[in-house]
Amino acid sequence: MESFITNEIFSDFLQCRYKAYLRLSGRTGRALETHNLRGQLLQDYCTRARVHLLRAYRDREICPPGSSLSSVLGMRYDLALDVIATHDDIVVHFDALMAGPKVASTSQPAYIPVTFVYEDKIRKAHRLLLALCASVLARQQANGLPSGRIVYGTHFTSTKVQLVKLLVEGEKALQEIRLLKQTSEPPPLHMEACCSTCEFRQICRATAIEKDDLSLLGGIKAKEVRKLKSRGIFTVTQLSYTFRPRKKSRRSNPRRATYYHSLKALAVREKRIYVAGTPELGMTGTPVYLDVEGIPDRGFYYLIGLRIPGAATSVQQSFWADDSAGEETIWREFLQVVAAIEHPQLFYYGSYETTFLRRMVRRYGGKTQDDVSVDSLIKGARNIVSVIYGHIYFPTYSNGLKDIAAFLGYRWSTEEPSGQRSLLLRHRWEIEGSTTVKQELIAYNSDDCGALELLVKTIQQLIPVDTALLHPDVVLVDSLKPELPYRLGPVDFVLPELDYINKCAYWDYQRDRIYVRSNPRVRRAARRKQRGNRHSLRVNKTLKPSRPWKCPKCDSRKIAKVGRHSKLLYDLRFSAGGVRRWITKYVIDHYKCGSCSLSFPSDEYEWTRHRYGLQMLAYVIHSIIEVHIPQLKVSQNVNTLFGYRLGQPSINGLKHRATELYREAYDDIKNRLLNGKLIHADETHLSTRHGAGYVWVFTSMEEVIYLWSTTREGDVAKDFLGGFDGVLVSDFYSAYDSITCAQQRCLIHLIRDLNGEVLKEPFNGEMKELVHEFAALLRPIIETIDRFGLKNHFLQKHKRSVTCFYKRLLAREYVTEAGRKARERFRKNRERLFTFLDHDGVPWNNNNAEHAIRAFSGLRDVIQGFSNERGIRDYLMLLSICQTCVYRGLDFLGFLRSGEKRLDEYTRKRTV
Repeated sequence: MESFITNEIFSDFLQCRYKAYLRLSGRTGRALETHNLRGQLLQDYCTRARVHLLRAYRDREICPPGSSLSSVLGMRYDLALDVIATHDDIVVHFDALMAGPKVASTSQPAYIPVTFVYEDKIRKAHRLLLALCASVLARQQANGLPSGRIVYGTHFTSTKVQLVKLLVEGEKALQEIRLLKQTSEPPPLHMEACCSTCEFRQICRATAIEKDDLSLLGGIKAKEVRKLKSRGIFTVTQLSYTFRPRKKSRRSNPRRATYYHSLKALAVREKRIYVAGTPELGMTGTPVYLDVEGIPDRGFYYLIGLRIPGAATSVQQSFWADDSAGEETIWREFLQVVAAIEHPQLFYYGSYETTFLRRMVRRYGGKTQDDVSVDSLIKGARNIVSVIYGHIYFPTYSNGLKDIAAFLGYRWSTEEPSGQRSLLLRHRWEIEGSTTVKQELIAYNSDDCGALELLVKTIQQLIPVDTALLHPDVVLVDSLKPELPYRLGPVDFVLPELDYINKCAYWDYQRDRIYVRSNPRVRRAARRKQRGNRHSLRVNKTLKPSRPWKCPKCDSRKIAKVGRHSKLLYDLRFSAGGVRRWITKYVIDHYKCGSCSLSFPSDEYEWTRHRYGLQMLAYVIHSIIEVHIPQLKVSQNVNTLFGYRLGQPSINGLKHRATELYREAYDDIKNRLLNGKLIHADETHLSTRHGAGYVWVFTSMEEVIYLWSTTREGDVAKDFLGGFDGVLVSDFYSAYDSITCAQQRCLIHLIRDLNGEVLKEPFNGEMKELVHEFAALLRPIIETIDRFGLKNHFLQKHKRSVTCFYKRLLAREYVTEAGRKARERFRKNRERLFTFLDHDGVPWNNNNAEHAIRAFSGLRDVIQGFSNERGIRDYLMLLSICQTCVYRGLDFLGFLRSGEKRLDEYTRKRTV
């Protein structure tokens, strides 16, 4: 810890306690451009302020700069500049000391502290810093200090500050700083708006992200954070699980939006956009994107940026004012440009532009020379913050324009854009008049307009609701179902008589067996259901035959028409609004050559022997494989929605047709998997029409393969992994022992088994001790992985701990059977438990394969044991392609509809 409290540490403490702690600890942050700009401006202002004071005191006694306070107090100076004072653990710097009025001729003068502030507005932090200097001065001079002075602003305005109450607050702050020096525990970290310009920003943000701190959420107050922590909610992830969809009360104001930090946390966790309610953008005219730069302390606006969408590209216009006299000029120029636009409607982000418009109307009037009413322009303007707030939750920690636009892919021309930086650049331009600084400010303003345009266009895609439903990264909050305390499923009755009575109460049973006998209406409904609908389907498009003029073989014109046939292709047509039936009729004439007797058709098509098109095939396969709809339900849906009599045999035919069509994609996945460096393996049970079987899954981070086997023997895994030379991650099934490649056993399985043994024998001290030692060994390894990832460079240090663990384990004699079995299990799998310590990117668990097994379990419920071995293989092949799409972040339905037969080719065309 630093031993002295300085002006800088005191200022840091007033701004952020955590920043002061880092400063006291001797930490140094990354010097941001904003921080350097602020330092240069303050240094330049202090130089000019000293010149200003020297001009006012040119005929008086002046102390040379850099003197100590003790040397100043012993002399009779009228003005002392740049004075340094030390008292106990405080070292302060006085910008200036002025001799007080009415000084007796025989006594030493009572000096008054003076502080320089380059800003145009005095804040409480400036007054407290003056109080710190005054408290040090009061301890070393006898006379009291009722007041001090602050010189601030462009015109070096001097104002008197009363110090009586401020001295008490300053002393309290000093005591807190001393306590901060003595403790080793840092104060609570809370991310604030000022963090964007702090030199410790990267350190604090890395700490906050590592802890998943609640203060990462913009707009959440420290009081709310304390309240959440009192409820046991300490992280953003924990907060995300507390969101529950709520129904609005009829008495609630529909215009008032409620903002939920828990929903914001959910959006960050899921990395998806959540839309609550129905946001209203209210675009009624030509959009004009507005962004204004000014100096808030002066109420002066120096730059107006407009972005007007054009036919090809948007047009950016900027209006610059050198000083306050040019403010009216740029306002008039702004109105002239807006007046030339047909039905202009302003869009801006934040209330700063709202204040700007109202002030300009008060200062310079509300009409242009073309009689355009600014009042109506303001009335129709839209603040995008009001559209987003409480309605659209982007997966960003804050609702700042820069965070949201960066998420949407917008990039600024400057590395660290911020409003504070632009304000400092403006101060710098006023001093230097640099053209480069001016152009940088204009570019920053133009970037804000461009980011706003991108955001508005994105919101248009989220509204109306129908468009949002089709967006893969958008979730409608109204579509989320609240958790209710009900349970569905069969009831286990204790007596078979009760089970029989319950079955006789089923709706289908009573309607088909009971009501149909006594109710004539039910009887007629049953007859209509049996007859079904017998109407013909309208053809959407007919392709008529062409007229050939010569024989394609001998070029003879002696050709004659000998017949005609037609074919109907039943398909679907996808659009942004849904799916519709589409039937195409192909008409083909047949001709015969009189010279060479060649028979040929009028048109050549890529015929298939199937009556259903590719889009229909994609819809059916997507419904079965990805959505997990049973074939019977798919048949009913197709019949109800599109009028196609697609029976279950036809669906089976489509499924088998898809396996033949995408076999190349399946083979590519298999080859990529075997040529990789990591494979997860697992297996699960499946019942078929002819008996039981097993499904094996082999997966990497991007590929998934499912294989069918009638037994659980390891021949399938051994044959599949015959040429694999990477690392195999699996459970403790002995079938994997015969595979010669490097292996990593799933430690989660081991932990669960050990935990089960301890629960089974709660008084077995040997097992408890063994489990405790293994947990103590594994936890530091997991912490290293959480911090640095699966990197061999950071994991090798734990190999010594593993060796020590095995030495203790093998040297100890176990009396209980559970202890002996556990030790033998550790000994047998010694070379396979910690393989991940020697490799990069090898996980210590088999969760990747278990996730693929869960994907298959949903399809297993669809199969329900009615499929044969051929059908199972078809299912598994299509599921392999589907899950590979999921792992690669691709749309399975989009791939099926694209007509491509290889995933790599589909991915390449999507990225072009």
